[in-house]
Amino acid sequence: MSQPMHDGTELIPRPEKTPAALKAALTVVAADRLPEMVEGQTKAMAEAIKVGSIGPIQAFLTHWATVVEIERMPEVAKAYHRANYLANHAETVEECRRHAVAVAELYRRAFAVVNG
Repeated sequence: MSQPMHDGTELIPRPEKTPAALKAALTVVAADRLPEMVEGQTKAMAEAIKVGSIGPIQAFLTHWATVVEIERMPEVAKAYHRANYLANHAETVEECRRHAVAVAELYRRAFAVVNG
């Protein structure tokens, strides 16, 4: 069983890992990312058809479930977005790496919760 990745409030309950549930959740926690999700879903479906596998669709669902997991926790989302901003605005490569590691770790922890 995965450990919780926060000690705070959840904006919404964890949604099922289905396109409709994740889209509804994203509408609440990060509506500005809906166009990105829709585009990703279209690409995942096209790739699944091309390769004859549901793997691309599973990867799409896992990614967006992870995004929703981050965004539904205000403290985690704040830390994630702050680290991402700092990585993208770093003055040195080392500073960028340090913040990118923080971004990756927060994503990894959310991924583990979603797939736990």
